[in-house]
Amino acid sequence: MYPNSPSVGRSPHPPRSIQPHTGELLSNVPLPPELLQAHLTYQKNANLSRMLMSGNVLAMSSMPSQQWSFGNRNPVINPISTPSQFQNRKLPFLLRQFLHIESLLRRRSDEGINQYELKRQRFHSPPQPPSVFHQSVPLRDDFHFSVPGLPIPQTQNGQISTSGDSWLFDEVETTLPVANDKLSQQILELFQACQQQITDLKKKDICRAELQREIQHIFPQSRLYLVGSSLNGFGTRSSDADLCLVIKDEPMNQQTEARHILSLLQKHFYTRLGYIERPQLIRAKVPIVKFRDKVSGVEFDLNVNNVVGIRNTFLLRAYAHIENRVRPLVLVVKRWAGHHGINDASRGTLSSYSLVLMVLHYLQTLPEPVLPSLQKKHPECFNPAMQLHLVHHAPRNIPPFVSRNQSSLGDLLVGFLKYFAIEFDWKNKVISVREGKAMHKMDGMEWRNKFVCVEEPFDRSNTARAVHEQPKFDMIQEEFMKAWVRLRDNRDLNSLLPLQRILGKQK
Repeated sequence: MYPNSPSVGRSPHPPRSIQPHTGELLSNVPLPPELLQAHLTYQKNANLSRMLMSGNVLAMSSMPSQQWSFGNRNPVINPISTPSQFQNRKLPFLLRQFLHIESLLRRRSDEGINQYELKRQRFHSPPQPPSVFHQSVPLRDDFHFSVPGLPIPQTQNGQISTSGDSWLFDEVETTLPVANDKLSQQILELFQACQQQITDLKKKDICRAELQREIQHIFPQSRLYLVGSSLNGFGTRSSDADLCLVIKDEPMNQQTEARHILSLLQKHFYTRLGYIERPQLIRAKVPIVKFRDKVSGVEFDLNVNNVVGIRNTFLLRAYAHIENRVRPLVLVVKRWAGHHGINDASRGTLSSYSLVLMVLHYLQTLPEPVLPSLQKKHPECFNPAMQLHLVHHAPRNIPPFVSRNQSSLGDLLVGFLKYFAIEFDWKNKVISVREGKAMHKMDGMEWRNKFVCVEEPFDRSNTARAVHEQPKFDMIQEEFMKAWVRLRDNRDLNSLLPLQRILGKQK
């Protein structure tokens, strides 16, 4: 599946460190020249990850090996408690082990790791303060997944195997709302044609799993999470994939630490991973590395320690599957906004994430709500202090919700456009899914000089996304007004989207 990856043939998770054992053994046993040369080669290439981190502002100091279990695979050389026990073993066994180590190291060297460059980086790297170290996220035996509970799909002859798939790969919602009118039927047809399929999700997770194995050779206890629309239920067949690399369980400075780590990964992807195409470091407020996976053809955005995205993924996933009208409505809104040029945060308009929150907010604020505020109704399931390895359980612990609002998809779409065209008070209100209502803007820097304010559900002091320019805001308002008037008059989705062309492309 990934023929150019240096990880082919490796253990899915990094073995425990063996250097202390070999150093202890060699200090007590005289070695013939062949074994001594193998040992020198091993020492020369040791600590690859620390060499790659030369100049790193995170300056990792030496830490004792933690006893995390990485599965049933044993290290190359089993730990031996005393030198006397070692001396009782036969010499050919030691020879085989050291030759195996030497072959592994030679392979890494052949893949482009220049030993002279590594040595030069080591001697020219800045001093490493002993008080600074990573608080890595621990890995438990049952957490070898994209998210705890999400298995790494296996491949057989390039085909995806469905054995062992968890609930996250299952179709959570199989029933669709009833469509008794033309507009509702058009929305359902668009949703069924464009929604992300389980096979699309699995392809993304295969690449995520391969990247996690590779990254763990540099950051052994890091975790790579699939987040965003790919996992929250609002993805389409053409959606990009978002990845969050978690290296430590505490806040990280995005402009220094995260950016430096991403620059290392960008170079690593470019020089070592043949299946990664066009890795680019984007120096945004939350920096990312953008790249394309040649195997699946999916575009990826990788960030570091932006853990709020993991929490948001499962909050939105809960909303997506608690009511069967939510996902079709969100998809058609995103399609409409993209077609009319107001769904591009990089150009100052609305992000897809903001559009999803706007739809949820509208459904919460109807006279007869379609959705509750899950954070208010089930605070124990969406505690912002909850440990990451428990976050994925939230959607499973929410009891069924039945709304008394029986509006059709068509009526909800028209109502959504009208609400933000003429009803919502943009000047004085903030969209809050956490509270399930529109809140008054408070005097503070987070709301100042912003025309569209969408509250971040897990961080009250910040905006999820905002529109800062008056011309962009005017354009957004105009598109909402035009769309509402058209649908109000003709109730035909073709007046907003080239429906037949979109459906034809998805076939």
